[in-house]
Amino acid sequence: MTWSVEWDDAAVKELRKLDKQAQKDILRYFRERIATDDDPRRFGKQLSRELAGLWRYRVHNYRMICKIEDDTLVVLILRIGHRKDVYD
Repeated sequence: MTWSVEWDDAAVKELRKLDKQAQKDILRYFRERIATDDDPRRFGKQLSRELAGLWRYRVHNYRMICKIEDDTLVVLILRIGHRKDVYD
């Protein structure tokens, strides 16, 4: 069972603002790890409080806030940012 990774427009904008190496690392992470695994939850961490129901993935100092949709096998990337300000 493979998962598809989809990008919110805001996440695409945020990705483009990062340096080229960070972009490559993040894209590779989702292409090779998340999309090919049976359970994308094992690589992430479930968020709490006002972000309850969302998951976070980590690549270097960057965090990706995602929504996992089990019925359609989609990981929707909502936000990307540096770890110090992505949760604001």
